[in-house]
Formats: sequence, C-alpha cells, structure tokens
Amino acid sequence: MHTHSLADYMACIERGDWPAVGELMLSSARKLAAIGAGFVICPDNTIHQALPLVAAQSPVPWLHIAEVVAAHAAARGFHRLGLTGTRYLVESEVYPEKLRAHGLEYLRPAADDRAGMHRIIMDELVYGVFKPESVAYFQRVVERMKDAGCDAVVLGCTEIPLIMDDSNSALPTLDSTRLLARAALRHAVGGLQVL
Repeated sequence: MHTHSLADYMACIERGDWPAVGELMLSSARKLAAIGAGFVICPDNTIHQALPLVAAQSPVPWLHIAEVVAAHAAARGFHRLGLTGTRYLVESEVYPEKLRAHGLEYLRPAADDRAGMHRIIMDELVYGVFKPESVAYFQRVVERMKDAGCDAVVLGCTEIPLIMDDSNSALPTLDSTRLLARAALRHAVGGLQVL
C-alpha cells in the first residue's frame, strides 16, 4: 500500500492541476510495481479524474472504481443512478463515462445539494465528525434522487459509507470503496479484467 497525503492531493485538486494529481498517482504506481504489484487500485473516487491522463504511462494497470461500480450496477439490474461525492467528483465525467458505457443513466444532484455534500465531506467526514443533521442532509438528497427516478445511489466518496448505507437510505446504495476492494480481491485471484 502506498499513498501520498490527502493534503498533497488537495493542493493539486484545489488549483485544478489534474496532471499533478496524475503524477502523484503514477508515483504510487511506480513504487508498488517496483515491489511486485501486478495491478493497483485507488479508493479515492475524486482523483480518478486524473487517471486518463496517466494510465498509459503506468507501469501496471489500474482497476477503475467507476468501472467496477458501473459493472456491478448493471449486473444488479439498476437503470438510473444518483451520484454523491465531492463537487469535484460529481461535476466530473468519472462516473458518467463509465455508466454510459454500461447503458446506465445517472443524475447529478442540484448545485445546492452538491455544495452541501461537499461541505459535509470535506469539513466533517474526513475529520471523523459525524453529525445527525449531516446524515439527514444526505438522506434528503437521496430522497430527491428517488423522486427523480433513480433506482440506486452511488456512494462516490470513501467517507460517505461512514454515515449512509442501505439501512438509512431511500435507495439501494452502491458503496464504491467496498465494491472496489471486492473487485481487487477477485482480480488478485484471477477473475477480473483491469484497465
């Protein structure tokens, strides 16, 4: 396992320097390849925005978190997914591209909802702060997605499953981090393609 600090990544992300994010990802991939890794994963959804910039230069292939979620959603028979996560992720093409490739529709939350989710993730969840009102906020966002025709919701941030899951969500949840970990295990024992 290798990662640079969240602060290093956030410095690049906040200035919109996705090539620099990609270089951090490549740095980790190189270190892991040097000690024998056959493929790599990253549980951070947001930084997958930089993966297309560096995938061809990577010494080992990557399992793409959104590809794993999209394949799982399609296999479960879902048709329209609500997206949750940081504003960087929700406003990006990380999920839409992979969902469309599997014939799935998606819904981005309204701008106000994106801002609220982003604030809760970055100001609370990454610091281990879990407030009942933040859970209620996410629940209302998911309710609106359900009302708009979504049949499942992507928990597109490592921290969201700390406060949301099937037990308190109006829609079935797709925990991207857990799905990626399971896919990595399947691949490690020989059953999944990497990108």
